[in-house]
Amino acid sequence: MTLLDVDAHQKLLDEELIQETSEWLMDQALKDHDIQTIISGCCERLVAAGIPLLRCYFGFSMIHPLYRAVGYTWIRSSGITVDKYLHQPDGAQPAGWKMSPFGRMVRDQVTWMRRAISDETVGEFPVFRDLHDLGAVDYFAFMIPFQDAAEEDMRGMAGSWSTDRPGGFLDDEIRALKKVQRRLAVACKMAVRTNLATIVVKTYLGSQAGDRVLSGQIKRGDGETIRAAIWYADMRGSTRLADLLSRQDYIETLNEYFDLVAGEVIAAGGEVLSFIGDAVLAIFPDHEDPATGCKAALRAALAARSRLMQNNEKRTSLGRAPLDCVIGLHLGDVMFGNVGVPDRLTFSVFGAAVNEVARLEQLCKALGEPILASEEFRCCLEGYWRDVGEHMLHGFTNAIGVFAPDPHVCAADLGLPQRPLA
Repeated sequence: MTLLDVDAHQKLLDEELIQETSEWLMDQALKDHDIQTIISGCCERLVAAGIPLLRCYFGFSMIHPLYRAVGYTWIRSSGITVDKYLHQPDGAQPAGWKMSPFGRMVRDQVTWMRRAISDETVGEFPVFRDLHDLGAVDYFAFMIPFQDAAEEDMRGMAGSWSTDRPGGFLDDEIRALKKVQRRLAVACKMAVRTNLATIVVKTYLGSQAGDRVLSGQIKRGDGETIRAAIWYADMRGSTRLADLLSRQDYIETLNEYFDLVAGEVIAAGGEVLSFIGDAVLAIFPDHEDPATGCKAALRAALAARSRLMQNNEKRTSLGRAPLDCVIGLHLGDVMFGNVGVPDRLTFSVFGAAVNEVARLEQLCKALGEPILASEEFRCCLEGYWRDVGEHMLHGFTNAIGVFAPDPHVCAADLGLPQRPLA
């Protein structure tokens, strides 16, 4: 590239648009935009300002129950793709990270790296082959920590800018990118925190309860009375398993059990509110038609039992103890909101109906039935049941009618496999 060519390129860089991009990023830090919107807006504005970007990548370490980090790749004329990096069983960094420019930068304790992409350098990192095939000729990577870089588990942003313009980035463009990338990190950090708050609240409270808390129902006593199908499942034989298994094996068994049982609640549209030891409390609210919630709750109960028995075939073949549970179903009015002490609240359902469904679950064990429903629940779904009589529930003064589902009728109507409940 001649000096005249360099001068011509430098004139294409619009310093005013670069400044506007920096200010736009600061505005995004005060709003609730998602990371994809911020990254797309930033890259498009930089291209409009005269920086010939081809590909940009930005990765963020996350506090997430499933993902260690999330990466966003922007390619000119293609938009953004998202990659989610799962936690490794041993907590180690993924192999791809170790073989990346970022892994090298961490080992060398540097915060930036620049390379020409050519036939001579393409073998240095696997990503360079992809960049070469894409047509990139210049690569500038950086890392911006969100906390003390000396800490072992550094959280922050790792990013890179690539161009396909012959001659690569100019010095003024690199200076502009360095200026913008710090403001991009600030905007993305705020978006990550907002996303993290949503993930944590919904993971620990459930989707609907999390939405209520995030919308402002955070004071003790905040809530409302709703009518819902209430679902309560309890694992059988858990005490024996806890005695027989190591701590880690028992935790893995519990998670396997919750995947099977609580997973069916979520699949059916229910809300898992809490795990009480090895019990699962869930609701299926439907303000317009209670029968809709009851049908979803019954389907989830039958599907959970079916999945447990199917999984037990695999467990017994491996010499492991089978898993079992009993499930109580009820329909009633519950208080859905915050209770506790001012410094430690929980958002769940409360009231006599919750106690009643827990007693129904206990009655399952006494009657040898895997699933029992109350009269109120049964009235919403005629034709699915067999009457098992009236029974007293512990703590209640009057006997109630109790019903067990007919698996053949339920399977035919709900589209479930023809499998016995026990």
